[in-house]
Amino acid sequence: MSTLNVGGREIPVDKDGFLVDLADWSGEVAKALAAEEGLELTEAHFDVIHALRRFHAQYQLSPPMRPLVKYIGQELGKDKGSSIYLLSLFPGSPARLASKLAGLPKPDNCL
Repeated sequence: MSTLNVGGREIPVDKDGFLVDLADWSGEVAKALAAEEGLELTEAHFDVIHALRRFHAQYQLSPPMRPLVKYIGQELGKDKGSSIYLLSLFPGSPARLASKLAGLPKPDNCL
């Protein structure tokens, strides 16, 4: 297990860089995780991240891509509820990367 240094605190992460303890999440932790992925977070990123955290609080799981797209459309508007929009913010695997930056577990069907 490795750690992420955020403001002098050592935050434990698993082998894939996901938080070991969801309680360690904060906006600063999200920014540090994003920096590890080569991303700089914007308000648009945080809109999705906070929606994803609400989804997790309600359903106790990290959604795979299709439910994520649907939920974002419901929460943030139809213009943002598309895989193309999510890919523009979270390249590669949006469900996996957004979950990681939101401090949530890796979605079950993500490699």
